Formats: sequence, C-alpha cells, structure tokens
Amino acid sequence: MASVVNGVSQGRASRPGRFAPLLVAVACAVSFAGSALAQAALGLPIGDLDVYRAEGWAVRDGSDLYDLAVSAHALQATYPPFAALFFVPLTLLSVEAMRVAVLLLNLGLVLVLARLSLRLAGLRPPGHWRWAAPLAVAAVAVWCEPVWATVRYGQINLLLVVLVLWDLTRPAPHRLAGFAIGIAAGIKLTPAIFAVLLTVAGVIVLLRRRENGFLLIATRAWAAFAGTVLLGALVLPGASRRYWTELVLAEDRVGAAEASANQSLRGMLARFLHTGDLPAWWLPVAAGVCCAGLAVAVAALLAGERAWAVIGCATTALLVSPVSWSHHWVWAVPAVVLLGAEAARRRSRPWWAVTWAAALLFCSYVSWLLPHDASRPELDLSLGQQFLAAGYPLAGLVLLAVTVTRTRAALTAPPGNRAAAAAIPRAGNSAR
Repeated sequence: MASVVNGVSQGRASRPGRFAPLLVAVACAVSFAGSALAQAALGLPIGDLDVYRAEGWAVRDGSDLYDLAVSAHALQATYPPFAALFFVPLTLLSVEAMRVAVLLLNLGLVLVLARLSLRLAGLRPPGHWRWAAPLAVAAVAVWCEPVWATVRYGQINLLLVVLVLWDLTRPAPHRLAGFAIGIAAGIKLTPAIFAVLLTVAGVIVLLRRRENGFLLIATRAWAAFAGTVLLGALVLPGASRRYWTELVLAEDRVGAAEASANQSLRGMLARFLHTGDLPAWWLPVAAGVCCAGLAVAVAALLAGERAWAVIGCATTALLVSPVSWSHHWVWAVPAVVLLGAEAARRRSRPWWAVTWAAALLFCSYVSWLLPHDASRPELDLSLGQQFLAAGYPLAGLVLLAVTVTRTRAALTAPPGNRAAAAAIPRAGNSAR
C-alpha cells in the first residue's frame, strides 16, 4: 500500500516536470516571434546583406567585385571571391523576399547553434530535455547582442560558427570532419585558424608517434579551402588575382579601427591611444597574442579539453583580427554555455559568477550606447567609456585565462582521470 501511495505521489510530483519541456518550447516560440517582430519593426535585415547581394550580382553581370560601394556608407566587398559565388542565390529573390528568407535562416541557425553549443560543452540532457534544452538556450541567445546584430544586418556569422562547430563536435572518427571548416574559411578567412589549430596539434601528436586524426581533419580542411580558392580562380580569375595579391591583408576596407563596434584588441588600442592609425608595434603585439592564444588552444586540445580549445581558438581569432565587429562575437553563445556547464559540474559560486557576468555583458548592448558617428567621437572617449567600449576584448582575455587554468588542471590530474586519449580522434573512415 505504501509503495502504491509512493508511486502515486511520485507520479503526481513528476507531472510538472513532464510539462516543463513543452513550456520551454512555448517560451522559445514566443521569444523567437518577439525577436522577429522587433527586427521587422526596425526594418528587415539590411547593410551587410545588401553587400552580399551586390557581390552575387557582380558575379552574374561580370562587374568588378572589389570596386563595389553599396549603400550610403559605401560598403565594400571584403571576403574571398568564393564568397561571391556563394551569394549568387541571393540574386534570385526580390529584395524583400531575400531579407525575409535570410531573417528566417538566421533564426533557424540560432537553434542549431544552441544544439551544437550544448554538444560542445558535453551536455546530453535526458528524455524530452534532449530537444527542449537547445530551445531554452536559443530562447535567450536570440536576444544577446552579437546574435541580434547578426540577424539585424543579415550577417553570415551564425552560419560560419555552425559550420565550424558541426565539424568539431562530430563523433570521431568521421570521414567528413574538416570539410565544413575549409568551406567556412573559403567564405571568410578567419575560420582558417581552426585548421591551423588542428595542424599544429596533429604535428605534435605525430612527433609523439601516437595514432591520431588531427592531421587528417586538418588535411580535409585545407583541401576544402584550396578547393574554394581554385573554384573562385576559375570563375572569377581577375577578382581572385586582385584579392590574393592586393586586398587580402588590406585593413582600410573593413572600417575604422576606432569604431565602438570594433571589439578587437586593435579597436581597443585605437580608442585608448586616440588614433585610428596605430603605431608599428601593434603588428608584433597582435602576432604575439595570436601565437600565445593558439598555444593555449593547442595545449587544451592535447589535454583533452576540446571545448576549451575551440573557445580559446575562436577567442584568439576575435582578439587579433584587425576588425571584430560586435556581431562577430556570436561565439559568446557556446562560451557562456560552456561556462555554465563548468559551473554546474563544479557547483561553484565563482564559476556561476563568471557565467552570469559573461551572459550579462553579451546581452548588454553597451557598445551601442557609446557615441558613434561620422565625426569619429570614439577617438575622444573618457576613461569610463573606454572600459565600456572594451567589454568584449577584455572578456576574451578572461576566457583565455580560464582556458589556461582549465588546461593546467587537466594536465595535473591523475592519469586515469585524463580525457586526452578520448579527445584525440583516431584515423579511420567511420561515418557515425
């Protein structure tokens, strides 16, 4: 009798939990609908999306791809020629239809990013929470500033992050792992840093004479990237020659260094030094940060901390890029999810404090509140405004420091507790 009563009481107690995933789904639908309506009220995605469409038209009509000046802001094409080929389908739709389609696509990518972020953090919710947990993450993520701005401008950031995470969170070995990274790098060069990460880690493991798949994945990534370069050269030979010989390192085409939305180390220094033309020592500093950040990411990968390696590598790219607009920081979503996962596992108040601080920062829209117009007021920010404008790069430096701490803990753990062997994908052709 007692067991029956206990069974009934337990059944009754579990009913609210049974409906919780449905409530999360409803909340996510409401959140997405609200975001879409807010975006539509402000005008459907514009700016970068219009540049992408213009690039597609340049391919179709044979005009000079890198002489484009789109909108009143004279926005220019800055991606490799392959990206222009990728954007040709945008020309098949009317402007309004294109904007609606890209808005819906980006909202869908938020859901995919939420799912991949949980997978990267090693979170495998049971039962109905397997599909409800990504909805809960997405319901919040759609309002964080990098994601909002990406959707607002019709940017391609969400797609690039999803391509990279799709490769780096797949079961190992996988015969297709690496190709998505190469394609992402062909669209925009910065994801190539993940191929560098895999290459360096693979060489180190090879020197230790241990079986590994890092080099195999890196080789696929470089091969896919080379394929995008070759395709661009075949279809757009003039544009390819000009891009790879003149424009690939041009910094003056991407925007003013001191712009408040530029959340890279270069932007932070430009505002702090009150000049858009940084002194020559900036390049060695950037190179040093890049090498240090990659070293941290490689060490994390070899220590079995794959998630921290990925976040450390992404953070390094964002810090050292000449211009990292705030919407490029969509990597904040997997970073905050990873911080939250660590906090939950450790049941640590300091970790929860860092997690909430990061979440609040990336949902603060603080860079939008700073003065910015054609008069370049960012060159005369007060000290307090300087710190507000440096929020993302400072957070990136903290993330790298946390990655160092996490890696050191993994390396000093007892051998039986290390996950390094599991983190090293073995060469093979399994297509799980």
